Amino acid sequence: MFKIFVVPFFYLVSLVPFFILYPISNVFSFILYYLIGYRKQVVFDNLRKSFPDRSDSEIRKISRQFYIHFVDVIFETIKLMTISDKSFKNRCHFNEEALHTFESFFKKNQSLVGIMGHCGNWEWAAIAHQFYFKRLITGVYHPLSNKSFDEFMLQLRGRKGGHIIPMSLVYKELLTLREQQLDTTLGLIADQAPPPESAYWTRFMNQDSGFFCGPEKIAKKFDFPVLYLGVKKIKRGYYEMRVKVLTEHPNTTQAGEITQLYVNELEKDLREQPFNWLWSHRRWKHKKPA
Repeated sequence: MFKIFVVPFFYLVSLVPFFILYPISNVFSFILYYLIGYRKQVVFDNLRKSFPDRSDSEIRKISRQFYIHFVDVIFETIKLMTISDKSFKNRCHFNEEALHTFESFFKKNQSLVGIMGHCGNWEWAAIAHQFYFKRLITGVYHPLSNKSFDEFMLQLRGRKGGHIIPMSLVYKELLTLREQQLDTTLGLIADQAPPPESAYWTRFMNQDSGFFCGPEKIAKKFDFPVLYLGVKKIKRGYYEMRVKVLTEHPNTTQAGEITQLYVNELEKDLREQPFNWLWSHRRWKHKKPA
């Protein structure tokens, strides 16, 4: 059913020009926010706790901005089916410093760990490496419960040649690439809520927050430099990506130091553009162990 009806429908949607797509997105965001109220209480609670100094009217404004942005991301992700290289690079670009940073590591034949959050259009940002560089990228993802949709997203995320693997196969894949003397950029989105007992705990957005230790452990095991990818929304449908080198020598850092540097950069981006994150995610569903 999914391949017969849903995928062709998505394909037709992907052909709709952006100037028509965004008014449609406005209608869907209105329905989602005012009529369905999709995870509305979760969004409000997350925002209130993250920005305790903001008034209720400000929180409502940010939440409304978030829903518009959230639906935009859904439609923009579908557009990946047919968007041209020129159009994509016009709408989603690395700043000059980011391009220079990546190229400087590529020239040294170094593999990298790239970490980002669910900021801006994270799907566009995750695939951008494939549009800008010929270098192999290994994207890490958590398999979806719906097998047909999971297969669709894998094809979408790897449409330009990216190698997408589940988290459970990361170490095996990196060892294989090392044996083959192939360099890669390992792409990770690391702001989900991990099991509390194995998490790195810190203060993030005024709350006790657990973070995955995986990116830091991988970087230390393979001695890969770690880069943070920040995504800023310039205007509707346009994003700029910046890169911050968190460390070039992970094995010289203390336990939790790389993860904390990532958290600091992520929070900085959220405070600059509060609407520009996945606030509908139950990010703080776990409590810090006693």
